[in-house]
Amino acid sequence: MTRDDDEPVSADAPNRLLWALRRAELGARALKEQRLRPLGLATAHYSLLMSVHGEPGLTGAELARRLDVTPQAVASLVTRLVDKGQLERQSHPRHRHVQELHLTDAGRQVLMSADVVVDSIEQQITERLGSGDAARLTALLEKAIDAVRETKPGAEP
Repeated sequence: MTRDDDEPVSADAPNRLLWALRRAELGARALKEQRLRPLGLATAHYSLLMSVHGEPGLTGAELARRLDVTPQAVASLVTRLVDKGQLERQSHPRHRHVQELHLTDAGRQVLMSADVVVDSIEQQITERLGSGDAARLTALLEKAIDAVRETKPGAEP
């Protein structure tokens, strides 16, 4: 098997770990998008609300880094959620030009509703895997997260 530039492609490429992780992520994201849509939420909204819930007072720049998106994308999303009354900006106590983000009561309510949806997707996966395999998969994914965090960008493992 070769690509256009005649570099060999592994014959087992479809069975690679990272490709399986990506397919699982894409499938889960598509299902979340479908099931969150009736709540008026996209997956990006859910991720942002969840991040602010977990760490109240985050700034837009901090959110962009955590969500791995551009600061402009976060700013646009924050504006939409502020307009919907789900998020509010508050001045940082020591840095007057820095805006912290906090959930409103409406944001907490929509997040609770969305969490029920996401929990049902997790239950669907757990039922298919069985609780033992689901727990093992979670533990293995935590090890994978640790492994990629330990590797510095551009460095060989």
